[in-house]
Amino acid sequence: MSDAEEGQIVNKNKRHRKEKQDKHKYLRLPQWKVDTFQASDNKGGPFTEESSFATLFPKYREKYLREVWSAVTKALEAHGISCTLDLIHGSMSVRTTRKTFDPYIILKARDMVKLLARGVAVAQAAKVLNDDVACDIIKIGNIVRNKDRFVKRRQRIIGPDGSTLKAIELLTQCYVLVQGNTVSVMGPYKGLKEVRRIVLDCMKNIHPIYRIKELMIKRELAKDPKLATENWDRFLPKFRKKHLKTSEKTAKKNERLKEKNEARAVAGLEPVGPAKKKAEKKVYTPFPPPQQPRKVRVTHYAHDFHMQFTLQWQVDLQLESGEYFLKSHEKEARDKRKRQEKQEEVTAERRAKRAEAFVAPAESAAPTVEEKRRRKREKGVEDGDGAAGDEDGGKRKKKKRKTAAGDDA
Repeated sequence: MSDAEEGQIVNKNKRHRKEKQDKHKYLRLPQWKVDTFQASDNKGGPFTEESSFATLFPKYREKYLREVWSAVTKALEAHGISCTLDLIHGSMSVRTTRKTFDPYIILKARDMVKLLARGVAVAQAAKVLNDDVACDIIKIGNIVRNKDRFVKRRQRIIGPDGSTLKAIELLTQCYVLVQGNTVSVMGPYKGLKEVRRIVLDCMKNIHPIYRIKELMIKRELAKDPKLATENWDRFLPKFRKKHLKTSEKTAKKNERLKEKNEARAVAGLEPVGPAKKKAEKKVYTPFPPPQQPRKVRVTHYAHDFHMQFTLQWQVDLQLESGEYFLKSHEKEARDKRKRQEKQEEVTAERRAKRAEAFVAPAESAAPTVEEKRRRKREKGVEDGDGAAGDEDGGKRKKKKRKTAAGDDA
């Protein structure tokens, strides 16, 4: 044994114990670099079979596609893909050639012509040929049946002056184009997943601002390396997805009341109970309730108009009034008479209302000579009574004064 081995003492109990593995070692490694597929990577040589894809495009895209088809051909020739524009049938097709070396590039070319058909510009659509860019075409036309509601929710994805769409593009690093019944998306795979979730939730009446807020919080949390291995649910906002039932609302209310009572008990206060209204006690009666008038549902078919309508007749009331036994022409005559009577009443009310404007207001007539004399006599009598009363009061005061002077003497 060497001196180094003699100096190193190994515990017998820990001789065969293995070192603990670092679980998060791979999370701290730099991201794997994806190398571009070159012609030298294809060891098998040219393909034995030809693969091709074709897609249709709308009529309004024909003019633009004819103008930029040379740029499309140039972009695809670099990867060994040939393309054809068929203006008669309104289709675009791509196929592999003997020069094609990447087996997956035909699927990228298929996505490129799909994006061109959906309204994406050729410069933007050509980016899908890169390895780190993928595309997704989200169909939204069959989610909402009402056309007005569909237009409003589709506009909600774009937002005022395109602000919502711009926020989605910045947070997901994707290119988004809303066109007709589809939403075309280009970008990394993670961003495509987020955009699909936002678009489908928006068409199901969940506003995009909730998902945007969630993405903003996630982006800030990703900057902290301490939170890389933790659950982020406690930081994310929780939005109510459905309306609670009455029983669930009652349960939550009882829980809040229980917590409140516990806090009051700790503070030494009396618990608070739910305010319940006392139900009024009904008077018991052994007799059944009176029978209600019967209703008979009669269905009539109008063959001329191919329509069906339903009438409800209160048979008992019609039997009491005799209406049940009336014939059809008698019923029509009765209804016509009622309408005429109602029209006459309304006409009379309107005529009286119009005549009110022509009624002269009540005027006060000037008093006659006899009325003036009578009023003068009545006024004179009242003045005389007042003067007599004043004289009696003066005599009483003088008498009192004299009496008071005699007592002093």
